[in-house]
Amino acid sequence: MPLCPAGFSSASLKSDLSKAMSQDGASQFQEVIRQELELSVKKELEKILTTASSHEFQHTKKDLDGFRNLFHRFLQEKGPSVDWGKIQRPPEDSIQPYEKIKARGLPDNISSVLNKLVVVKLNGGLGTSMGCKGPKSLIGVRNENTFLDLTVQQIEHLNKTYNTDVPLVLMNSFNTDEDTKKILQKYNHCRVKIYTFNQSRYPRINKESLLPIAKDVSYSGENTEAWYPPGHGDIYASFYNSGLLDTFIGEGKEYIFVSNIDNLGATVDLYILNHLMNPPNGKRCEFVMEVTNKTRADVKGGTLTQYEGKLRLVEIAQVPKAHVDEFKSVSKFKIFNTNNLWVSLAAVKRLQEQNAIDMEIIVNPKTLDGGLNVIQLETAVGAAIKSFENSLGINVPRSRFLPVKTTSDLLLVMSNLYSLEAGSLTMSEKREFPTVPLVKLGSSFTKVQDYLRRFESIPDMLELDHLTVSGDVTFGKNVSLKGTVIIIANHGDRIDIPPGAVLENKIVSGNLRILDH
Repeated sequence: MPLCPAGFSSASLKSDLSKAMSQDGASQFQEVIRQELELSVKKELEKILTTASSHEFQHTKKDLDGFRNLFHRFLQEKGPSVDWGKIQRPPEDSIQPYEKIKARGLPDNISSVLNKLVVVKLNGGLGTSMGCKGPKSLIGVRNENTFLDLTVQQIEHLNKTYNTDVPLVLMNSFNTDEDTKKILQKYNHCRVKIYTFNQSRYPRINKESLLPIAKDVSYSGENTEAWYPPGHGDIYASFYNSGLLDTFIGEGKEYIFVSNIDNLGATVDLYILNHLMNPPNGKRCEFVMEVTNKTRADVKGGTLTQYEGKLRLVEIAQVPKAHVDEFKSVSKFKIFNTNNLWVSLAAVKRLQEQNAIDMEIIVNPKTLDGGLNVIQLETAVGAAIKSFENSLGINVPRSRFLPVKTTSDLLLVMSNLYSLEAGSLTMSEKREFPTVPLVKLGSSFTKVQDYLRRFESIPDMLELDHLTVSGDVTFGKNVSLKGTVIIIANHGDRIDIPPGAVLENKIVSGNLRILDH
């Protein structure tokens, strides 16, 4: 069956469908087109499935069925997924201050509470944005420790201190699974049981035809760019399908603590765990989202709102264009989602079996190396909050949100702003301000290897407020940066900051090569 009836262009098909839908009497025509498209996609997926080996078949079928469900929902959606008029500020008691949670203290039996916990780290991302090959979690971030090293150290410290058995689970993607498993052998003698499972593998679709670009199940050679991991919202289905969810419930585990592996602030918090296990009103929360106060740097972060009587995460992509400035307002929407989440295992099982976890679809457009425009359909783990009962936001200190997305972030966590103990970074007591400096390193620093080459040693940043560096700049040993420092090397020029230099409230520009100091 042809994809489109004669005279109906496949270009921008979905927008045409939406227009047709809005025209009186055209909805029937629109429905025919939609059904034809679904049938064409079904046939393409069946062709792909025939290329799977018997060993891959069941797993691939689950992935492709999951993709078909997501694609079906994508075609059904019309207009923005939120009605801006229905968005309200959350009720006062639905976002609790961390101080109030902490003030309750800890019970004597904190070990038995800890034994009900599983730590899950989202480990599907590659380090490509920082110029690295392989899993991002294997990038060295502090004293040659990687993100994964620090995570294992944190949990081992918990298990040794409290004589507990908190396991670590890594949600890998097909991009990170093989490399991660190789490295896990080095932790065999650590006091942490480590498990892995893979998130789904979905086919990218051609933006024009809306058909999968994959021709078979392989993801090498011509097919390298044909597949993608569909966002961390996939955790619920993949965790359930892996069998680990049932295993942990069978072992008496009750909650998972989920966070991004590149968020170095996302450590296990005993006060939040105690609040979950021993709620003051006797009614347990099924889902807790850690939020923190917005700064000007976080205006695009997803925020918690009250929507149709439930807590709901609203992301900037869901906001109608006319209201984007209002959404970014720090005064109206004061908090954002850190993606540190505490979720009831029994609730995940119940909702998964009822097919009742509802997450908005994120349409992520990409241009492949050959110039082909594709889209990938994704979901976000925090968006499921509205499907759980008795959900809660906890407004945590900013120190629990310390993501390393760029080399500018890496500079902060490698510096003397932080001290490292048992895998956890804490702000130095010598820092007089509670916030970290604003650091913007230019394109010459984007790749980790270039960044490392440009610093003979990491500068003293205890008294730094703001650093901007642009162009060909290098730093000698034992440099000290204070106040606001702006260093701009003009095109074709180079600036070498000499060893031992102290820059305080300075603008350095042009060409500076001082070899002796």
